[in-house]
Amino acid sequence: MNGLSDVEVFPDASGGTPLVHLCSESEWSALRRDGERRPPGFAADGFVHLSTPNQVHLPADRLFRGRNDLVLLTLDAARLGAPVRFEPGVADDPADARFPHLYGPLPLGAVIRAEPYPPGPDGRFPPRET
Repeated sequence: MNGLSDVEVFPDASGGTPLVHLCSESEWSALRRDGERRPPGFAADGFVHLSTPNQVHLPADRLFRGRNDLVLLTLDAARLGAPVRFEPGVADDPADARFPHLYGPLPLGAVIRAEPYPPGPDGRFPPRET
């Protein structure tokens, strides 16, 4: 991966349940360069889409099926620096699913792990364990 050796791990201050964010290799490089990430929909939505580790495959399959350039960023929620709200996803998600939304830019300092997130042979992304 561009700028990513298999897995990069950074110190975790909170020790709590992590949140995750998907981005491309080039977006990960830009986050490392710029110190924060404001995805394309941030200006309109006002938030950054996050997931829990056990639900990240849902948006990955919906938005990125078959892509081989994804990076899974594990985040320390204590370092996000803006409110996180758990809100409903889209109509195809399980009825009780609530996804975390970060109401501010994603700071580089919140990233505690970065790793490739490749799809399986069928192009679908595997569920992650918490």
